Amino acid sequence: MPVEFLSDERAARFASFQGPPSRAQLEKYFFLDDADREAIDAKRRDHNRLGFSVQLGVVRFLRRFLPAREEDRNGQ
Repeated sequence: MPVEFLSDERAARFASFQGPPSRAQLEKYFFLDDADREAIDAKRRDHNRLGFSVQLGVVRFLRRFLPAREEDRNGQ
């Protein structure tokens, strides 16, 4: 029998933004160093570079990727 260790409320909050990050969190998780910038510059178009940059910060902060948007999954 599976055991749930998080309440429904805590599960909904897990790995999601709970308000704007503080300045310290922004500096810690969203600062892009030279290696990050090289990886970002390797992407083909501006929107790819922006999306990669956002995901890079988010995965550091939340320790997971943002879910794909519905229109991205459907190829629209």
